Amino acid sequence: MKSDPVWSRRVVEWGIVTLVLVALIWTVGREARVVQGQGERVAVRATLATLRTALAIDQLVIHATAKSSAQNAKPKNPFTLLDGVPPNYAGELTLRNIYAVAPGSWVFDPDCGCVGYRLLYPEWLEPEQEADAIWFRVGAGAHGPRLSQQAEYHWFGQKLN
Repeated sequence: MKSDPVWSRRVVEWGIVTLVLVALIWTVGREARVVQGQGERVAVRATLATLRTALAIDQLVIHATAKSSAQNAKPKNPFTLLDGVPPNYAGELTLRNIYAVAPGSWVFDPDCGCVGYRLLYPEWLEPEQEADAIWFRVGAGAHGPRLSQQAEYHWFGQKLN
């Protein structure tokens, strides 16, 4: 019994087409995840810039109105300084309870005076963080309040700050 050469050639052709399609789908999926991670990085940086600006404006108002600095000993929640809080702000929460918020959410820990963000796409962050969260401390700097990262975060190989 002889095998049909046309049929075996078709199997090879369909096998090649299938391999090309699988490779294409895998590549497009990976690139989509990269774009999502880069979009999240941009959104995080924009939110941090907004919070830093709110802290700086608050500091200018304090100096302009000559309020006592003793009132401002405890770090302020920078989200309360905004006209409206972002829709993904989950409120005040301690570091140890970060698992209670959904990925993609911002929180403020009043105990340590820290702003935290739980990442949607943590695979692009170095070093790997517990609970896939990054933290920034609200503190005093040489030129007023500042928001400084609590670790040296790198996202896509670049410093986050």
